[in-house]
Amino acid sequence: MRILFSSLGSHGHTFPLLPLVIAAREVGHDVTFATTAQFASAITRYGVDHVPGGMDMLEAFELANAGPSARRSPDFRPERVSRVFGSILPRRCAADLAPIIVDRKPDLVVHELANPGAGLAAKVAGVPAVCHSFGRMWRPTGPPEVLRAHLAEVAADLGVDLPDGDLMPLGNPYLDICPPSVQDPEFPVSPTVVVPLRPVPFSEPGELPSWVPEHRKPLVYLTMGTAFGNIGVLRTTIAGLAALDVRVLVSAGPSVAAEAIGDTPDNVVVRQWLPQADILPHTDLVVHHGGAGTTMGTFATGVPHLVLPQGADQFSNADVVTAAGLGDQVLAADLTAEVVTAKARRLLTDEAVAAAVKAMAAEVAAMPSPVDVARGLSRYA
Repeated sequence: MRILFSSLGSHGHTFPLLPLVIAAREVGHDVTFATTAQFASAITRYGVDHVPGGMDMLEAFELANAGPSARRSPDFRPERVSRVFGSILPRRCAADLAPIIVDRKPDLVVHELANPGAGLAAKVAGVPAVCHSFGRMWRPTGPPEVLRAHLAEVAADLGVDLPDGDLMPLGNPYLDICPPSVQDPEFPVSPTVVVPLRPVPFSEPGELPSWVPEHRKPLVYLTMGTAFGNIGVLRTTIAGLAALDVRVLVSAGPSVAAEAIGDTPDNVVVRQWLPQADILPHTDLVVHHGGAGTTMGTFATGVPHLVLPQGADQFSNADVVTAAGLGDQVLAADLTAEVVTAKARRLLTDEAVAAAVKAMAAEVAAMPSPVDVARGLSRYA
């Protein structure tokens, strides 16, 4: 079967799809992935064809007059988010995917949740589609009627109708990587068909420091992800974690220069980039921003979270982690080295948290694997 996958061009929206993409190829499907050019090497490494399509997310926000700094400013208007995700991105993706669908003739399109443009392109071409989540059920910030108006305008221009219910899945079967116990209780909206899919941590391959597998001391992994890196948050958090009798491994990420962090204590190692999927099985505590990929990956690993949310869906992910007893959170207004030290120390020793994260890992392990789901994709074609 020929399958066309498509996601927005960002790590948090592309990488969650790659375990299923790889599995689909392994079970014999002919797989193509359409997303922005920066992810070509990550995709083609696994023998999957990459076709450029879509627009960089930050470019879309600039077009909406809401660049990265505006997303955090008091003047930021959520209606702009609705315009980006309901109009600018889907319109560009639908236009780019139309000729790709004609050329590749897929039997099925798999569109990532925040990329309804790919789903609309499939509707125009009369090709069946399924929607792939990237975390918990997500709806862009802003009035839902504004989002619907934007997306309805795009759909009307393409000559197709929007379904009732949740907009972003477009009424398609929904591949859900979120463990049921922490999913949004308001989802699914009838008649959405939910297909469970185990969240599998994914990162491009790389080398770990040699001492990581030795695990002579508890290992704390610190990351602020790929989009919301903040050097002040990193410095303060490093200072708090370094006060513990642990080893601290820090991934600076693409938005903070590792050398700009400056000198660190002897028990802290900072790298520009690290293969997160390889690190997680060795960790005792993950301190992170609350991005969907890191949150889901840590669920699968079964270790506590200390979440430092910075924007987007990170606040809701932090709330879920805390409410489920899987960890704790620190908001920006409360962030001090002393608070980080105290919360991290508790999470490393709290037996109730240890039991909760172990139960979460078991729940994730019981979900259908990417290979299981890949073998069943033909039923949706």
